[in-house]
Amino acid sequence: MPDAEKDLGMPQVPMDDQVASLALSPDAFGTYVHIPFCSHRCDYCDFATWADRSHLIDDYVDACVKDIERQRSEGLRDATSIFFGGGTPSLLSGAQLARILDAIPRTPTAEITVECNPDAADAQRLDAYAQAGVNRLSFGVQSMEPRVLAALGRTHNPENVFAAVSNARAAGIKRLNLDLIYGTPGESIDDWRASLEGVIALAPEHISAYALTVEPATPFGQRVASGEEGPDDDRQADSYLLAEGLLKAAGYNWYEISNWSLAQEECRHNLVYWLGGDFATVGCAAHGHSDGRRWWNVRTPEKFIERIEAGRDAISGSEEIEAGLRLEEAFSLRLRTRAGVIPNEAADSVVNDLIEGGLAKWAPNSAGVVGAGESGSGRSLVLTPQGRLVATDVTARLLLAGAAVR
Repeated sequence: MPDAEKDLGMPQVPMDDQVASLALSPDAFGTYVHIPFCSHRCDYCDFATWADRSHLIDDYVDACVKDIERQRSEGLRDATSIFFGGGTPSLLSGAQLARILDAIPRTPTAEITVECNPDAADAQRLDAYAQAGVNRLSFGVQSMEPRVLAALGRTHNPENVFAAVSNARAAGIKRLNLDLIYGTPGESIDDWRASLEGVIALAPEHISAYALTVEPATPFGQRVASGEEGPDDDRQADSYLLAEGLLKAAGYNWYEISNWSLAQEECRHNLVYWLGGDFATVGCAAHGHSDGRRWWNVRTPEKFIERIEAGRDAISGSEEIEAGLRLEEAFSLRLRTRAGVIPNEAADSVVNDLIEGGLAKWAPNSAGVVGAGESGSGRSLVLTPQGRLVATDVTARLLLAGAAVR
């Protein structure tokens, strides 16, 4: 695999090239709002979304506002980041989104992100979002090749993407993310290169690239189970390394396995998740976390509306995370990022093997990294591009060796 970058004609990036560390601000707190409605369900999607329940949107918005008011009465903290995910949050009108957003307590400089489909991002809607306070949009581009979009069951085309980005900029929204998916059966490496070059040309502040996965309950998963071609691991690895090379050469710094950004343009909300912060939830099927306790809401919009209208909360279940497990989870999440980890000395042999194998490297230490080593050591263990390809295996090896033990 180390020769793949050269074979694919990718820009060569020095392995020791390092950018600013990652850290949460002391007051970091996120609020996630789940909007479960879609106009069309993509063939690969296994999220809690529904394409046949748009008649519930008004009641759902009312329930979200009422639930936020309840949480505020119980001391809901000011959010430093708010994220509307789905589903397709851009199915909400400007007025509907503003009602929910206005109810959420937030800091004056809060990052406010809304996920959007490119074909549901007209100028009037994005103008209204900007007026409501939205300052970041995330567009589900997935591919810039029409043939690949069709294979994914997407309803938009590249022209919709160009228009959506133009509308966002015209509305004054200065921070954009473009999501891509790689590894679709039939997608060639040239198709993937064209998609990468296409989104880079649009100059977003942030780009995400995710490997297509097979979810058994989806139409795509069922076709693969019946014998159709599924994603190929080797081709996905080549695609990932191509993305790393092209994005780095264009000025996008990797900071989490599937995410790259321009300097200081990391998604602050996702950093709350990856760096162990606390976050509240609004809406069905959403998960929250606070000081070692996590919870999840009822799954369907009908049940969410019913619970809130009855004056109850929407929590379906919760758990207290045992201290050792919290440490392992924090270790695992940070290892996915360029913050890296400080492994316990008990894992020195495994660490040395990973470094010698080109899967990890030492990098300048960042504030608050998780591990048993001394933060004053001045360095943390970070995955290389090749290590990111096998991050699950690398993490398991380190945990089994006691790397997260204090």
